[in-house]
Amino acid sequence: MSRRTALSVAAGVVVLGGAGALTLAYAGDQPLKLAHSTVRYTAPAGDRDGSLTFDTDVTPASSGVKSVKVLAWPQESSFAEDELTAKDMAGAESAVCKPAGKDTVHCTYTVKVTASDAKSSPRGTWHVAVLATAKDGTTTLVREAADFTVR
Repeated sequence: MSRRTALSVAAGVVVLGGAGALTLAYAGDQPLKLAHSTVRYTAPAGDRDGSLTFDTDVTPASSGVKSVKVLAWPQESSFAEDELTAKDMAGAESAVCKPAGKDTVHCTYTVKVTASDAKSSPRGTWHVAVLATAKDGTTTLVREAADFTVR
């Protein structure tokens, strides 16, 4: 192999190696994303409590999911006028997350809805906000991940 060919091959290896490192660094810096978000609201009936259940998939789990907080809020609230922020989510309750594949965690949040809860809740459209926090501290806030109706 000529010296010129050897230098070209070596330069190519350095370029490809650098591109691979950049790809890995980029994959690690991707923000968390939500997918397949669903909500199910069941109103209390008679002496039976109702429930609110929210499910979502969070990727990339390789970033390390630290927490997923969930907050249901009525459309006719101050959050509709003054946009909900990550700071507003500080007191929200956490979902339970479990691995669901190579790069995904599945998170579920469930809360009981009593008759008195339902009676005092505003009627109409409600939204579910989600704050996903990665282990490196980066956050993703989805203000309206899913909607449901309280009748």
